[in-house]
Amino acid sequence: MKTHHRIFYADSSRLDHVESESVDLVVTSPPYPMIQMWDESFSLQDKKIRKSLDRGDGASAFEQMHRRLDRVWDEAHRVLKTGGIAAINIGDATRTTNSHFALYPNHSRIQSYMQAIGFSALPLILWRKQTNAPNKFMGSGMMPPGAYVTLEHEYILILRKGNKRVFTSAGEKQNRRESAYFWEERNIWFSDIWTDLKGVPQNLFDPKVRNRSAAFPFELPYRLICMFSVKGDTILDPFLGIGTSMCAAMASARHSIGYEIDPNFKDAITSGIDGMIEYANDRVRLRLRSHCDFAKTYFKRKGEHRHVNKPYGFPVVTKQETDLFLNPLKHLQKKGRNSFEAAYSATPQEEFVCRWADYNACESEKSVLLGKKNSNQVKRAQKASSQVQQTLFD
Repeated sequence: MKTHHRIFYADSSRLDHVESESVDLVVTSPPYPMIQMWDESFSLQDKKIRKSLDRGDGASAFEQMHRRLDRVWDEAHRVLKTGGIAAINIGDATRTTNSHFALYPNHSRIQSYMQAIGFSALPLILWRKQTNAPNKFMGSGMMPPGAYVTLEHEYILILRKGNKRVFTSAGEKQNRRESAYFWEERNIWFSDIWTDLKGVPQNLFDPKVRNRSAAFPFELPYRLICMFSVKGDTILDPFLGIGTSMCAAMASARHSIGYEIDPNFKDAITSGIDGMIEYANDRVRLRLRSHCDFAKTYFKRKGEHRHVNKPYGFPVVTKQETDLFLNPLKHLQKKGRNSFEAAYSATPQEEFVCRWADYNACESEKSVLLGKKNSNQVKRAQKASSQVQQTLFD
């Protein structure tokens, strides 16, 4: 299995290199209007924005910035397939202009526009960005009523183009089964509040881009890609930044396309991709190891399991997990000036393949003996089965 990844250093308000109805999932985090670190970027695209900021007209600057983003959302609607999802990470902003403090609700402005152009809004996700700030308030401290609530979360807007995606052919259905996630992952990922992610510094070595990079943890796009696409899908990030979403697509065996308006990010993107094989496989092994730890505890408490994952041989909670397979990333090479090819193994990671044949043999013997109603033989078979299961994840 191979995937292909292309980067275009261009303005994403025109996705000229992307065909209509060719993208399965958009995962992105745009510049946040009215956050000061993005003022320069917006102002370079539209001089009216700089004039609004200079005269302290926050409402006008906010709207003009979003009109720049609106062009990208129009293009996202064009290139997404029917049933495709757009997942947009965005934070609101607080700012004082002309001595007037106000909230600028970026998430609701984007949500409203996306719905106006034809997207359907799905339940969104809040993720709480842990902060080390000693003060949890803004304003006048302990004196009411002039203190303000501190923003410590961001939004992940989830929007769909058209009706729910349909998988029709046998091959599509099988690929979907192999792209499944674990039951215990589902219970965390599909909660509307994520508290287990942390905003991370990007440690950029180029001073020209360091002050314009957002704290976008790898886990965020990786999780969204696993949630809302299947292996072999095409992922688009119109605000690629240092390439985190492209790396997440590589790790999850999806194709990707990234647009980045600032060419100064090129070295940072290349640096991240260079270390992807080890990083991706570590993330996959973490998922498998976490499941083994979960299963060892869960099935000891719940008793015998009903379903077994075929590639790995370990127990799973539901039938939908029985074909789940996380492809190891084997090779990653540059194929052009700004394109890459990733190759994956079809062989399960050996350290997670359980001795299921031994356990299955014990289960078969137990089933036969139960039919014969020989209590002593049944007890021996049950004991043997239990011993194998106890060592399954050790």
